[in-house]
Amino acid sequence: MNDTFASAPHQSACAGRAVRSRTSPRRYSLAALRSAVASWREQTHFRWELKRISRDNPHLIDDIGLTRRQVEEEIAKLPFWQR
Repeated sequence: MNDTFASAPHQSACAGRAVRSRTSPRRYSLAALRSAVASWREQTHFRWELKRISRDNPHLIDDIGLTRRQVEEEIAKLPFWQR
Protein backbone atom coordinates (compact mmCIF):
# COMPACT_ATOMS: atom_id res chain seq x y z
CA MET A 1 0.00 0.00 0.00
CA ASN A 2 1.21 3.47 -0.82
CA ASP A 3 1.35 6.08 1.98
CA THR A 4 1.85 8.98 -0.40
CA PHE A 5 -1.36 10.69 0.68
CA ALA A 6 -0.81 10.19 4.40
CA SER A 7 0.19 13.25 6.38
CA ALA A 8 3.74 13.58 7.70
CA PRO A 9 2.70 13.20 11.37
CA HIS A 10 0.75 10.08 10.47
CA GLN A 11 3.72 8.59 8.62
CA SER A 12 6.09 9.30 11.49
CA ALA A 13 3.63 7.83 13.99
CA CYS A 14 3.37 4.66 11.92
CA ALA A 15 7.14 4.45 11.62
CA GLY A 16 7.55 4.91 15.38
CA ARG A 17 5.06 2.14 16.05
CA ALA A 18 6.92 -0.24 13.79
CA VAL A 19 10.22 0.47 15.56
CA ARG A 20 8.71 0.14 19.04
CA SER A 21 7.09 -3.18 18.21
CA ARG A 22 10.42 -4.61 17.08
CA THR A 23 12.36 -3.57 20.19
CA SER A 24 11.07 -6.11 22.71
CA PRO A 25 7.64 -7.50 21.95
CA ARG A 26 8.72 -11.02 22.83
CA ARG A 27 9.73 -10.22 26.39
CA TYR A 28 6.40 -8.60 27.15
CA SER A 29 4.28 -11.24 25.46
CA LEU A 30 6.24 -14.10 26.99
CA ALA A 31 5.84 -12.62 30.47
CA ALA A 32 2.13 -12.10 29.86
CA LEU A 33 1.79 -15.66 28.63
CA ARG A 34 3.59 -17.02 31.70
CA SER A 35 1.36 -14.95 33.96
CA ALA A 36 -1.78 -16.18 32.22
CA VAL A 37 -0.70 -19.83 32.43
CA ALA A 38 0.16 -19.43 36.13
CA SER A 39 -3.24 -17.88 36.76
CA TRP A 40 -5.03 -20.71 34.91
CA ARG A 41 -3.11 -23.33 36.88
CA GLU A 42 -3.93 -21.61 40.15
CA GLN A 43 -7.63 -21.44 39.27
CA THR A 44 -7.66 -25.10 38.24
CA HIS A 45 -5.93 -26.12 41.45
CA PHE A 46 -8.48 -24.12 43.47
CA ARG A 47 -11.36 -25.81 41.63
CA TRP A 48 -9.86 -29.28 42.15
CA GLU A 49 -9.47 -28.58 45.87
CA LEU A 50 -13.02 -27.24 46.03
CA LYS A 51 -14.28 -30.40 44.36
CA ARG A 52 -12.34 -32.57 46.79
CA ILE A 53 -13.59 -30.63 49.83
CA SER A 54 -17.20 -30.74 48.63
CA ARG A 55 -16.93 -34.49 48.15
CA ASP A 56 -14.99 -35.44 51.29
CA ASN A 57 -15.96 -32.75 53.84
CA PRO A 58 -19.05 -30.85 52.65
CA HIS A 59 -19.45 -29.15 56.03
CA LEU A 60 -16.22 -27.20 55.36
CA ILE A 61 -17.88 -25.36 52.47
CA ASP A 62 -19.77 -23.21 54.97
CA ASP A 63 -16.54 -22.49 56.85
CA ILE A 64 -14.89 -20.93 53.80
CA GLY A 65 -17.93 -18.74 53.16
CA LEU A 66 -19.33 -20.30 49.99
CA THR A 67 -22.76 -21.69 49.24
CA ARG A 68 -23.30 -25.09 47.68
CA ARG A 69 -24.47 -23.39 44.48
CA GLN A 70 -21.31 -21.28 44.24
CA VAL A 71 -19.21 -24.41 44.68
CA GLU A 72 -21.11 -26.23 41.94
CA GLU A 73 -20.68 -23.25 39.60
CA GLU A 74 -16.92 -23.21 40.20
CA ILE A 75 -16.62 -26.97 39.72
CA ALA A 76 -18.60 -26.65 36.47
CA LYS A 77 -15.81 -24.41 35.13
CA LEU A 78 -13.45 -27.40 35.10
CA PRO A 79 -13.08 -29.04 31.68
CA PHE A 80 -15.66 -31.78 31.11
CA TRP A 81 -13.06 -34.56 31.24
CA GLN A 82 -11.95 -33.45 34.72
CA ARG A 83 -15.35 -33.11 36.41
